[in-house]
Parts: sequence; C-alpha cells; structure tokens
Amino acid sequence: MSTAIDRNVQESSQRLLQSSEMLSYDPEEEIDWEAPLPEHHYGLTPEWSTLHGTQLWEELTEPQRVELTRHEVGSVMTTGIWFEMILQQMILRDQYVQNPANPEFQFALTEIADECRHSLMFARATQRLGVPAYLPPRWVSELGRLFKTTAGGVVAYGGTLVAEEVLDVLQRDMMRDERVLDIVRTSSRIHVLEESRHMKFARDEIHEHVRRLGPVRRHISGVAIAAVAYFIVSNLVNPRVYESVGLNRERAVAAARANENHKSVMRNACGGLMQFMSQVGLLNRTAIRIYRSVNMI
Repeated sequence: MSTAIDRNVQESSQRLLQSSEMLSYDPEEEIDWEAPLPEHHYGLTPEWSTLHGTQLWEELTEPQRVELTRHEVGSVMTTGIWFEMILQQMILRDQYVQNPANPEFQFALTEIADECRHSLMFARATQRLGVPAYLPPRWVSELGRLFKTTAGGVVAYGGTLVAEEVLDVLQRDMMRDERVLDIVRTSSRIHVLEESRHMKFARDEIHEHVRRLGPVRRHISGVAIAAVAYFIVSNLVNPRVYESVGLNRERAVAAARANENHKSVMRNACGGLMQFMSQVGLLNRTAIRIYRSVNMI
C-alpha cells in the first residue's frame, strides 16, 4: 500500500513537472506594468469587497468604492506574499536531503520558484497601485514565524492548500471581471493557472502524509490546519484599508464583520476545500468551529 501511494505521488509530480514546462508565465512579459490605471476600474470584483451589500457601501461614492477595492486587493496581495514566503520555507524543509532524482523533489523546487515569482509579481502590483504595505500585526507575523519553523507534513501542506484555495476562487472571479484593473486581472490569471498545479501537489502530499496518522494526530492536525486558516482569512483585509480611504475604522470594521453578503461569498468559496478536508478526515468538530468563526463554513 505504501509503495503504491509513493509511486502515485511520483507519477503525479512528473505530470505536474511536464505541465510546468508547457504552461508557465513570465509576469514581466505578460503584464503591461506601464499601462495607465483607468479611474473607474475596481481593484477587485466589487461583490468581494468586505463592505459590499452594507449600508456603508451604499453611502460611498463610486470613486470611494473603486479606491476601497484597490486597497483591499493590495492587502490581499500583501497577505499572499507573507504566506508564500512561509510556504517556500516549509517546502524546503520538507524536501531537505531528499532524493533529487525524484519528480516529487523536482516539482517541489519548481513550486518554490513559482511562488517566488508570484511574490515578486504581487509586490510590483501593489507598488503600481500605490497602496501601503498592509502587513499582518506583529504578533500574527511572529506566529507565522513559529509556524514556518515547526510545521511539517500534513499541517504544512494543509495550511498551504487553505491559503491557495481561498485566493483561487477570489482570483478566478477577478480575472474574468472586465470591471477590474487589467494589472489585477492578468496577475490573477497567472496565479490561478500556476497555482492549480500547486494545489494538486498539496492534495497529493496531504493524502500521502495523512495515511500515516493515527486518530489523535489526525484530530490535532485538523485543528492546526483550521487555526492556520483562521489567521490567513482574518488577515486578508487589513482594517487600515478603511482609514486609507477616509472611513471611520471602527464603523467600517463593525460593518464588515456583520456583512452577511461577504460571509455568504466566503462560504461558497470554501465549499470545495471543506469537502476535501472532510474526505481526508481533517474536518472534526473543533476544526469546524474555527472555520465557522471566519465564515468558511
């Protein structure tokens, strides 16, 4: 059984390697970094805004709505960079002194190269948008430092999958939405196409690692992954974005937290992820409570 699963992982990694050779993109070539940013184009699909559907959204002028979504997407991209840096270090640790001839090892390094390129792409995009660096709070970044240093196996790849799945659904909407800035649409398209391989790799690794876990470790791993999801999702949009567009921070945060429209969008986006977590035995009662607290269920 173990040999068969290992062989499946290697065969899947080989296919992913071949895919990366045929379908990889250079943001320097694909994105027109000097193109003007039309004043009426949003930063993200407006229905994904944390305030869309609230009374406060109705009170905003159209230019304020556009500006808000640009700051929100800048915050999402900065959070993406933060977690991609964590991810790269975890993959390096997982593949340390592994057989370099294995397709699994080679695709892991390919993924690291992709993630580094994606982080640079998001960095340039936020710079072009002219938004601040919406970094997570210090205590959250220190938890991230602990996580990247200690997490391994199913928790590392589970946390990776959570981050990638949430961004994937958001970016699929943005890349198709002609109301969104071209720079965001193109960077989203690149990320979606290349991250589809990474998500397949993460699922394969989760399947490989979870089979080795007993009931107690599986339960703990499921809770740990849910905790990672909590910190990622709760930090996607930094509260400072509201101040940046002239809104009262306390009122905007309260409106966002009570926004049933955004809660519904998040639950729909995470449906496939939750189904997978249930199938591999990583969705227990404690994990469900954590996911529910950030509207992933």
